[in-house]
Amino acid sequence: MRVGVYGAGGLGGYFGGRLAEAGEEVALIARGEHLEAIRANGLKVESYLGDTWVTRPSIVTDNPSDVGPVDVVLVCTKAWDVETAAKAMRPMVGPQTTVVPVQNGVEAPDQLGEVLGRDRVIGGVCNIASRIGGVGFIKHTFSVDPNLKLGELDKKPSSRVQDLKHVLEEAKLSVEISEDILASMWEKFLLFAPAVGIGCVTRAPTGIWRSVPEAMALFEKALLEVHAVAEARGVKLNDDAIARVRDIVEKVPENASTSTQRDVLEGRPSELEFLCGSVTRLGQEAGVDTPVNDFFYSSLLPQEKQNRGEIKFPSF
Repeated sequence: MRVGVYGAGGLGGYFGGRLAEAGEEVALIARGEHLEAIRANGLKVESYLGDTWVTRPSIVTDNPSDVGPVDVVLVCTKAWDVETAAKAMRPMVGPQTTVVPVQNGVEAPDQLGEVLGRDRVIGGVCNIASRIGGVGFIKHTFSVDPNLKLGELDKKPSSRVQDLKHVLEEAKLSVEISEDILASMWEKFLLFAPAVGIGCVTRAPTGIWRSVPEAMALFEKALLEVHAVAEARGVKLNDDAIARVRDIVEKVPENASTSTQRDVLEGRPSELEFLCGSVTRLGQEAGVDTPVNDFFYSSLLPQEKQNRGEIKFPSF
């Protein structure tokens, strides 16, 4: 299978490294020093599972026109880059190309579909944590099974999803086909958006805010708001979805935090707009009040704007 990986950061580098090591024809879209290092020395991947390897993808470039149409594009950019990436990747998308977003949040399939055609897009949910450990170097730090959930947006079985599942499994990834991929995406969102909000506002890891009843109560209210927005938008979540989120929060390590929380607090641009911001925006569209998530988003927006260089805080 000819696979394009758009974005060679933590996730894209890991997927590209696994697929190239398995012998697939991988075209990796990267940029800057990371791109030059991979071209010169190959892509090094180190996994907490115990394996480390260096591989050379078939194509490493910052220009999608160098690649041409592929069978599959894994869209591994940050959520705020999806719309720009959709327009840029057009040379990689032919009549039979499948496009798979793996971002946090729930809006990427629609963004890609508007540019590339909804029939080309399937849904994806990623359960992998990895990061750039240095130029040309990807460090896989954590994952749960299944590593990926895939599914057609119309809930119908398809050969292209089955074929992709087989290719990814050959690359040592665990994959599950979801009967309702939008529900699967929203069930991750149900945990992730409130956790980002409460983690950023309290500036505390999970083990701290879950131990403070007042903070935990705020998280619970945010959780219920996201659930209400999903239902109002016609997404049928599993009956135990809220209970499973509560169970995860109780079981994660005390020092756990989300990648978005770390970005916000360490002064980097983050996916705030597509997590807390999405709850606010999608809630308004559905006629659902989301006061706690609105508070998270509005409170964190000044910091986000500073991190993006749009405003500058004065010295106190």
